[in-house]
Formats: sequence, C-alpha cells, structure tokens
Amino acid sequence: MADFGRSLVWFRRDLRASDHSALAAAMSQSSRGVIGLFVVDAAFWKQHHEAGVKIDFWLRNLAALKHRLETLGVPLKLIDTTSAPALPEAIVALARRLECDTLHFHREYEVNEVARDRAVRAHCLEAGIKVCAYHDRVILPPGSLRTGAGTPYGVFTPFRCAWEKLVAHTLDRVLPEPVAQPNLGIASDALPDAVIGFASHVPLESAYTLYPAGEAAAHARLQRFIRTAAPAYVDGRNVPSHAGTSGLSPYLAAGVLSPRQCLEAASRASNGRPFTTEGISTWISELCWREFYTHLLCDYPRLSRGRPFKLATEAIEWRTSESDFIAWCEGKTGFPIVDSAMRAFNSTGFMHNRLRMIVAMFLTKDLLIDWRRGEQFFMKHLIDGDLAANNGGWQWSASTGTDAQPYFRIFNPTTQSETYDPKGKFIRQWLPELAHLDDKTLHDPHVRGAHLSVTTYPRPIVNHAKARLRAIATFKAIK
Repeated sequence: MADFGRSLVWFRRDLRASDHSALAAAMSQSSRGVIGLFVVDAAFWKQHHEAGVKIDFWLRNLAALKHRLETLGVPLKLIDTTSAPALPEAIVALARRLECDTLHFHREYEVNEVARDRAVRAHCLEAGIKVCAYHDRVILPPGSLRTGAGTPYGVFTPFRCAWEKLVAHTLDRVLPEPVAQPNLGIASDALPDAVIGFASHVPLESAYTLYPAGEAAAHARLQRFIRTAAPAYVDGRNVPSHAGTSGLSPYLAAGVLSPRQCLEAASRASNGRPFTTEGISTWISELCWREFYTHLLCDYPRLSRGRPFKLATEAIEWRTSESDFIAWCEGKTGFPIVDSAMRAFNSTGFMHNRLRMIVAMFLTKDLLIDWRRGEQFFMKHLIDGDLAANNGGWQWSASTGTDAQPYFRIFNPTTQSETYDPKGKFIRQWLPELAHLDDKTLHDPHVRGAHLSVTTYPRPIVNHAKARLRAIATFKAIK
C-alpha cells in the first residue's frame, strides 16, 4: 500500500531518472503520482562560484531529464528564485498548488546546502508536508565509516580498505528502472537555455561535442571506458595526451550517472572482482577518493568554510603576488607543462587529473600562493566542479590536507613534463609557439638554450630549485 499521496521530487545535482533513490521511492509509494522539481537559484550558484560551463552542462542535462521524466508520466516544474519568494516558501507554495503532501530529495553535504535543506524541511513540516531525504551522492553515507577508535578516517588508504569491505555488499544494489505512471494532466514548465550571470567561457559547440548531455551519453561513455581504457588505466591515467581516463567526472558531479552504476559496470567487467582486477581496481580507487573527500566534508564542516584540514597550516605566510597569480591563470609561467595545462583548462573547462596536481603544486609550492585562490579559480571554470573533490585535491597538493606524505613533497614541473608528456604531444597542442622544438628542449626551452627561437614564449617566472627551498622553509617554520 502506498505511503504517500502525491509526491514532489526535488532534483539538484542528481539529474537522472535511473538509479535515483528519491524518485524510485516516490514512484513506488505515491498513490496520486509524482511531480519533479528543479530550482534555478542564480544567487546561490554565484555564491558558490559555479562555472558558466557547468551551469550550461546542468541545463542541457536538465532538458534531457525533462524528456526522460515525461516518458515516465512525470511532469517537471521549475522555481526561479529571482522571481519567487524565499525558497522554503516557494517550495511549500508549489507543493500546495500541486496537492503534494511529500517532498523527496537527496542529501547534500556542504554547510550552506545543509542549512538550506534544514530551512526547507522546517517550512514543509510546519505546513504539514512530509520530507524524505536520502543518501545518494555517495555509495556509503557519511558517518558510516569509522576507525577502531570511533573517529573519522583522516588518511585515504585505511579509509579505502574499510570502504571496500562494506561496498562489496552493494555491488548489485543499482535500482531497477522506474515504471511509468498514469498521466497526471499537469504540464511541465519551460526550461531556460541560459541563466544570466553564467555565460560559459567555453564555446558551446565545443562543450556539446566534448560533453554531450543525457543519461544515454553518460552510459555510453562509461561502457566505452570500461571496454577500451580501463585495462590500461594504471599507466594511461597519467598521460594527458592519451584518452586514458574515463571522462566521467562531469556526469558524476551533475548526478547524470551514479557512483553505484559505475561500480556495477566495473564489477560486471571484472567478473565480480572490481577490487583486485588491474586497471579496474585503480579506477575504483578514484571513485573512492571522491567518497573520501565527501565524507571529510561532513566530518569537518570547516572545509566548506575555506579552512585547512591541518589547522597548523593556517599559520603559513602565503605570498600575494598578483602578477604571478595572473601568469598562472593565463598559462604564462614559462613552464610548458603548467602553461599548456592552464590554456587547455581555460579553453575546455576540464583538466586532466595529473595536470591538476602539477598546476596546483606549482601555485602553492613554487609560487607559494594561497591554495584557496587556486581552488576558487578552478570552481569558476570547471565543468565538473565539486566542492569536496576540488577542495580535497587542492589541499592535498598544498600539504594543508589529508596527504600522509611530508610537506616537502614538491613536484618538479620539468621532470613531471618529461615523465608524463615525453614526446611533448600535449604541450605542442596547446603551446604552438614551442611546437618546432625537439622533444628534449620542449620541456625546458629557455634553460636548454633555445630561447633565441622562442621569443614569443615567456621566461620562467620563478626558479624552481630556489622556490622549492623557500616552500620547505615556510612549511618547516610552522612545525
């Protein structure tokens, strides 16, 4: 027997109809049908530095979701906070108008999102509207993993060991496809093609080609990766010129694809052994990193407020060189691997994970500029921007986060370049002014004496060897 009358399902960063806990529960238990809801909250997005390219990706996936929901008989309604009362009141008003007695949504874990959802819940309950919240952004709910002492894990490897033991029991828990409901006679709302204040810095035709919208596109990419790139993922994931990564992070960040679906695909491809099959196992560890950072965000709310995981690092005296920061942002540092990475990022809204580590460590160690500036710049440009993952990655590189290695681990950008782009294929693609150089000179053009033929490329803005010693001394001073 149905537990709910008519339900309102609030879609946020979960823009899919399949393996959707809130939608599945509502559709299986609502006697008078289900209606979808999406909220356009430009002020909230601006506060969180959401990138224009990411908002465009959301809107394109929202349009695909609307079409998918309509095939299930579920209309999609829209609230635009620029022309509506405060969000809690707007949701209550919509629920009353549509005769919905229950609101369903997936939990979000950032401080502001938690406060928003708490306010919505309070207004709904006061109005007699039930609220059902589900853990769905991660496979294991935050708080479900603890050390033997009952404390949160602060290091990745033991977290992963505990995570794998529990996740092994969820490999077959992807929810079945929802069954269509009778037509409710309620029309969907028109969706916006764009939101004022969120113009994409990436040409839309490029974004559409690089990241097509919809669940079908996401699953096609997942299957292609599992079939072609996953077996060689251990090495292939580190080569930026090679399509060795999954390219699924935008779909996971927007919830077009669920982590359970990724794990299930990995399990099928490895005959039920995703944690021990080479390639697949390494990729699963990347999914686990995503979960680890989300759990940390819940256990340490200060991470949502721009504070470091390692509190002692609040005493670091960061440099405030605006010219160095701008050179880094624009890809004009004089270090080819850093500059090619940043120019590709500014053109596509995406950065390869190895390159993210290189450019983040260069900003925070070579230039000794506050990691929060880099974190914010990334959020303003990433198509796959996610606070937990972005914050975790930046703090790992800056040695203010959970990295168990000593603070004096500092990447040499030239060595990284020679190791992971040995033929300079990636560098040549994004720095055509260096394309004529040989494979050896390309990685360090000025020091190797080729400066007379690269007059249009900037000289290095910092001496890496000296900058490394400066960074070590800075961190050592706070120990």
